[in-house]
Amino acid sequence: MIENLQDVMMLSLAELVECRDENTGGHVKRTAEYVRILANELVEAGVYSDILTPEYVKDIIKSAPLHDIGKIGINDATLLKMGSLDEDEFEYMKKHVELGAISLQKMINETDKESFLYTARDMAHYHHEKWDGTGYPSGLKGEEIPISARIMAIADVYDALTTKRPYKEPFSHEDTVNIIIEGREKGFDPNIIDVFKEISYKFEMVKFRL
Repeated sequence: MIENLQDVMMLSLAELVECRDENTGGHVKRTAEYVRILANELVEAGVYSDILTPEYVKDIIKSAPLHDIGKIGINDATLLKMGSLDEDEFEYMKKHVELGAISLQKMINETDKESFLYTARDMAHYHHEKWDGTGYPSGLKGEEIPISARIMAIADVYDALTTKRPYKEPFSHEDTVNIIIEGREKGFDPNIIDVFKEISYKFEMVKFRL
């Protein structure tokens, strides 16, 4: 009962943040579903089996909706801009990952330190890091990036590319998958990409359900 209440509260909190930006409607639920699919497929394939314990996978899935919670601290002029961000605006937008991590750390400090909150903090903080070290905010590289954030990164990019935004039309599923695969060993963990290639059709199916 308590666990179900936590899930509902986390999703509701994430959707409140999303309500500020009508251009990303449904992003929270779709990315959470992509994360669930990919995490379970990694377990099935035996990838990172020493890390992806049943409890950790459960925490990853529960935490996924909170990955963009830091956007609550980004001003409307930037968050709701009807077009591409300029360099200064983009640098400011990047702060959402640190704002999210700070917010979730405060929740950890004020609660019984639920394990999923640590995972949520990592996902919020590091889902824009890249495998080759060129991401933000910390320039983490390879397995320095928490695996939860590496999974979230693929889900986040897939949804961003396949969704219509004020500054672009949606990419097709096929083009999106090709772009993500091209990011193997650059933006994304090659081991996770190898699994994603085989099951990417399941992501496309989500688009029709949510």
